[in-house]
Amino acid sequence: MTLIRKKIDVKAPLTDKQMIELENAASMKVVMDGDCPEITDAEFAKFVEMAKKRREEHRKPLVSIRLNPETYAKAKKLGKGYTGILSRLLDMAINNPEMLRKCL
Repeated sequence: MTLIRKKIDVKAPLTDKQMIELENAASMKVVMDGDCPEITDAEFAKFVEMAKKRREEHRKPLVSIRLNPETYAKAKKLGKGYTGILSRLLDMAINNPEMLRKCL
């Protein structure tokens, strides 16, 4: 198998060939088949409900906390993603009974 790499400049204007392909694609009719069957309104409603539920389950609550200035400075030095690191540290600490007991 041959691997082909291409660099695409997304800011470059589309070529005439690309414009024709887009216009043709826009006018094509959607054809349902075994891999992509048409769904009923009830199935679509069920899908929407499942997606909402999944979003709610995975949504992380936003919490404000006060940090010691030195702790904040150390965290910021960790660079981009430091809030995720703080979140994981808090998860580990709150699930560690010994550490939790020390902080109470």
